[in-house]
Amino acid sequence: MFEFGVLRLSQAATSRQSDEINCSDQICSASISAPSLRLSLSTLHTMAWGSEKTVEHSTMGLVRPATADYVGEAIQAVKAGKVIAVPTDTLYGFACDACSMEAVHRTYEIKGRKHTSPLAICVGDVQDIQRYATTHHLPLGLLDSLLPGPVTLVLRRGDSSILEKSLNPGLDSIGVRVPDCDFIRLIARGSQSALALTSANLSGQPSSVDVKDFENLWRHCAYIYNGGLLPSGRAGSTVVDLTRPGEFKILRPGSAKEETIAILERYALVEENSVS
Repeated sequence: MFEFGVLRLSQAATSRQSDEINCSDQICSASISAPSLRLSLSTLHTMAWGSEKTVEHSTMGLVRPATADYVGEAIQAVKAGKVIAVPTDTLYGFACDACSMEAVHRTYEIKGRKHTSPLAICVGDVQDIQRYATTHHLPLGLLDSLLPGPVTLVLRRGDSSILEKSLNPGLDSIGVRVPDCDFIRLIARGSQSALALTSANLSGQPSSVDVKDFENLWRHCAYIYNGGLLPSGRAGSTVVDLTRPGEFKILRPGSAKEETIAILERYALVEENSVS
């Protein structure tokens, strides 16, 4: 539910090695820690802030390394209403300003997705969630235990939500993500808005764990940020409905079902279908 073409390498490339984007240079985390549902975060000062990676060129879009050097560029693209492709802690996704209806509609067009299928949003930090969804009914500490991580939380929008009403019309709930990936979180923070986020693939096709998986769609994006091969597989995030006080319902198992359930039960939430 949540979820162009030979590249012309830059003539300024100095070696084949500089063309490679190593996993250690990426801002995205790599491994899941089951007890806490957190992925290992590499701190920013250990990242290749000044890494001079070769930028790959295409006549239809620009492929950049997903490093901090390009965060500002990505933020400006989002603010300008463009669609970008980014790595997350699970899959590659298309992202745009959730409050730009033109950008949201463009995202639907790129995926060939029905407008009746909802989009999730991504925010930079856990405390930002309350700007877009209702969280007062949740046990204190639950959100911080689940996020950042490979989980999508479905919550009520509530009357105080600053989301555009035309985003996911007809639904009073919204799927919210805080991925354990610094790159996309920095973009969300810098854009000062929520990002509409959906998997980078044509609707009905396999999800993408490498930028080459959706090479046929590059031409539709302002930038494609390459985070290398993502290690979590194609299951995507675990989607859990938390709209009802004291209860939860797993809507999609995803990549962290067991860890998610363990945390929810630790906070005394009961699975909906087991409520008597």
